[in-house]
Amino acid sequence: MDTAQQSLGQLATSIPGATAVFHQHRLDFCCGGQQSLAEAAAKRGLNVEAIVAELKTLAQRDSDKPDWRKAKPAELAHFILQRYHARHRQQLPELIRLARRVEHVHGDHPQCPTGLAEHLSHMEQELESHMLKEEQILFPMLCNGFYPTGPIHVMQHEHVQHGDALAQLEELSHQMLLPDGACNTWTALYLGLKELKEDLMEHILLENEILFVEPVQQKGQCCGSCQ
Repeated sequence: MDTAQQSLGQLATSIPGATAVFHQHRLDFCCGGQQSLAEAAAKRGLNVEAIVAELKTLAQRDSDKPDWRKAKPAELAHFILQRYHARHRQQLPELIRLARRVEHVHGDHPQCPTGLAEHLSHMEQELESHMLKEEQILFPMLCNGFYPTGPIHVMQHEHVQHGDALAQLEELSHQMLLPDGACNTWTALYLGLKELKEDLMEHILLENEILFVEPVQQKGQCCGSCQ
């Protein structure tokens, strides 16, 4: 299939490094992963041929990243738990602390991210609830070869809500653009926000496009980490 006609989700999960290209061009490959590259580029007024060329260059390079489409569900579930669930639980408390500090010290600055700390606190609560449901209910079922439609749809719906939360995060932080002379705390906050956004989008992508999709002949025993 022509690269431009493939979905963002397909490209992001088949070409190592594609997510970095999509981040650069502000293309939503997680919640908006069903749209084709051509459609997404057209909506943003981007040169799709130039993006295709970038992706083809990436596809030709050797990479140490595993192809999660070939992994057993238990292997991918374990990776998500260690790489994303654990990381989000580290990221958010520190980002909330930094946001509160910036709002307290720079509250009169026109570019101060007012309301960001409260929004991050809400994100933390929602994401923690979401991850617990995956860890305690859905992941053990997937690891043992069961793909319950209801719980999967609930998680996918919550993924859309996480995407909306990220959009609001960008709005509150003024697209994470630092003002001139920003202090170290403000700089560290926006650096952390960018990392959170990238991690959460990649987290959602792996679940929506691979883990939640029932394989034809792929049954794995539960890794034990998701029980």
